[in-house]
Amino acid sequence: MYAIIKTGGKQYRVQQGDEFRVEKLNANVGDTVVFDEVVAVGGDKLVVGTPFVEGYAVEAEVLEQGKADKVIIYKYKAKKDYRRKNGHRQPYTLVKVTGIGASAKKAEKAAKAEEPAKEDKAAPKVSASMKKDELLAVAKEMGVEVDAKATKADIIAAIEAK
Repeated sequence: MYAIIKTGGKQYRVQQGDEFRVEKLNANVGDTVVFDEVVAVGGDKLVVGTPFVEGYAVEAEVLEQGKADKVIIYKYKAKKDYRRKNGHRQPYTLVKVTGIGASAKKAEKAAKAEEPAKEDKAAPKVSASMKKDELLAVAKEMGVEVDAKATKADIIAAIEAK
């Protein structure tokens, strides 16, 4: 079984046990990283995503953080006494694929991402320092009917009662 993943603006064809270099990831050596952007999964049957295959992920272990060999950049213009020499070492992360398949971690992340959003909508923070029109907007979001002529204290009390 193989998968084509997208990371760092590039696409890689990977299999179980493959070691390959990707653009630098923010992870420590020994950490497990999950590549959620799976473009295609092959094996007995090819599954191609639009743009990504839902429910699939590739797990990999970080083996090394390093820099590639130095590349020399030399600029030169004839007869103009112009010469510039510069070097560059591109940072990379060496990873080893540990698993390809349906991702339980992806489902957990999706569930965790939904929970805080529900909490924020259920209990907006209301304080006496808020302006009257802000309080009216919060009341309207929550479905609390408040008269526009009501005082700030009345609006806060109505929101807290709900």
